[in-house]
Amino acid sequence: MIYFISDTHFNHDRDFIYAPRDFDSMEDMNNRIIANWNKTVSADDTVYVVGDFFLGSDIDYVQNTLKRLNGHIILVRGNHDSDAKIRLYECSSKIEDIVWATQLTYKKRLFFICHYPTMTGNFDSSPDRVIINIFGHTHSPDKFYEGKPYMYNVACDAHDCTPISIDEIYEDVMKALYKR
Repeated sequence: MIYFISDTHFNHDRDFIYAPRDFDSMEDMNNRIIANWNKTVSADDTVYVVGDFFLGSDIDYVQNTLKRLNGHIILVRGNHDSDAKIRLYECSSKIEDIVWATQLTYKKRLFFICHYPTMTGNFDSSPDRVIINIFGHTHSPDKFYEGKPYMYNVACDAHDCTPISIDEIYEDVMKALYKR
C-alpha cells in the first residue's frame, strides 16, 4: 500500500506545532506520530513524506526514529528539510529517494506530489481530466486547500497525525470532484 504524511515536524520543540495538535509536549507528539505510523504502515508499504520531516539538529534522534518507522520512505523536500538534513537522510537505508516533487498515477489519475499547495492545471475542465495535487505545508486541519477538490492536504494536522492511504485520498477526491 502507498501512504502519505506531511509536516510531522519530529522533534520540533515549539508549542505552536504540538499544542494545536492537542499534545502537551514535543515528546507526546513524537511518540503518537510514531505509534500511529506503525499501526497503519507495514514493513512492505511505501510512505511519501511530503516535507518537513524532522526539525532540530539531534542526529541520534533522527537516526533512531527512522529505524523505528515501518515501511519504505520517499521524501519530498519541504521548507524545513535543509541540505544538512538531506545529507543525513541520504545515509539512511529507510529513505529510498529524496525529491523536490514527483508524480504518481493511480487508478488512471495523475497525482502531483509537492510540499506546497500547487495549482496543477486542468482544474476548469472535466473532473475526469483534473490533475490532483497532494501537498502539506499549510498546517491546516482541512483536507482540501480552500475547498478545491483537486488539492489534497496530507499534513499531520488534517489526519490526526496518521499516514493516509492513496485509497482514502482517491475516495475523498472522487467524492469531492463528483459531489457524491
